Amino acid sequence: MPQGSGRSFERFLVDREGSLLRTAVFLVGDRDLGEDLLQDVLLRAYRHWRGIEDPDAYVRRALVNAASGRWRRRRIREEPLEKWREPAVDGDVERIPVRDGLLGALRALPPRQRAVLVLRYFDDLSEAQIAGILGCSTGTVKTHAARGLRRMRVVIAAHEAAPRGEGGTR
Repeated sequence: MPQGSGRSFERFLVDREGSLLRTAVFLVGDRDLGEDLLQDVLLRAYRHWRGIEDPDAYVRRALVNAASGRWRRRRIREEPLEKWREPAVDGDVERIPVRDGLLGALRALPPRQRAVLVLRYFDDLSEAQIAGILGCSTGTVKTHAARGLRRMRVVIAAHEAAPRGEGGTR
């Protein structure tokens, strides 16, 4: 059995699976795709477990890289926001107040901005930790965060201003 960083792979999964699934779902904007993404990344991590010094950082970086690869390979498609009315994943994410359109706003961001915001605000990582995971400077992390938040504000404001239903009611 591989033993990355002195901790068993099974123990790592028990400790981190919920948080990693949430990250994967937010990175790709869909529960099913997030589960697939996480499964692929965990399979690769298991194969290399003995050589992984920091499993949490390794898996997060792999999630970001794999999610970015999926963005490049697939065409962007619009989906009705009504799909997101229910929580994206079970468990601890149900306790996170996710506004209408949050996932839609995240999907509107370029992959690096999305990764920075998910790692910073949903995974509560520091700018230095994010820079290490993404292989960039903390200044780049700050820039991506500022631009991503600015873009999300525009997308959410447009969503909130759009009329819903008959008679313009939301």
